[in-house]
Amino acid sequence: MKTLFSIITAIALLLTMQACQLKIWDENSAGDSETDVTVARYDRLQSRYLTTGDFSALQSMNISYPMETRTLVENVLQLGTVDMPDINERLLKFYQDTTLQTIIAEAETQYADMDDINKELSEAFRQLRKHIPDFPIPVVYAQIGALTQSIIVGDGIVGVCLDKYLGKDFRVYDRYYLDYQKETMTREHLVPDCLTFYILSLYPLENFDNSQQVMRDRHIAKMMWVVNKVTGKKTFDTPELRRVDDYMKHNPKVTIHQLLTMRDN
Repeated sequence: MKTLFSIITAIALLLTMQACQLKIWDENSAGDSETDVTVARYDRLQSRYLTTGDFSALQSMNISYPMETRTLVENVLQLGTVDMPDINERLLKFYQDTTLQTIIAEAETQYADMDDINKELSEAFRQLRKHIPDFPIPVVYAQIGALTQSIIVGDGIVGVCLDKYLGKDFRVYDRYYLDYQKETMTREHLVPDCLTFYILSLYPLENFDNSQQVMRDRHIAKMMWVVNKVTGKKTFDTPELRRVDDYMKHNPKVTIHQLLTMRDN
């Protein structure tokens, strides 16, 4: 899980900077073209099991989404391994916490419809394919964590933790986050964050964990610049990103692929 660890580390870095395989698709999962992305609603199965104890929902979690369930249990929540005899009971008991039940209810209310998210992701990936024709399109799924991670990236899979995107005015956040952090915990930041960390997984900084902070900032700034470009929004704005923007304006022949692969000095 070295890749997962690196991405989680990068998420923590981004929060500091700006404050922030098997798939069996359900009825909401099919797209019309190769770049169409529809978020798989793993979170709905979670919600059913964790609020009602519905055993059929648990079965679907384990059978239809085995990798997602393993990631949730072992890496996001760190409750143990999925093959432990009492792991289902541990998972259910963990989410009986009043705060987590509030988060589940809020997430399922705010994200009852994710058509706008699907549209934004699909358009962004279409734009990426225009610049990088062989850019791999991931499978994206939604889950409800425990305010520990925002985006989880594996091999061609991206998990979006809805609990980290419930809006800056969500009262639960007041207990755990500062105002500047809550500013980025919104629906509007979900797609940009998803794209940033997926691109980072494809274009990692060599020896990221041991690199100097300035090198990390410069590398992530390139991902942010690309995300701003393909989404048509200025979601991210940091000094290093402005440095990248200035470089690209003065070097119009540099492609996005070249930008992402060049070494920072």
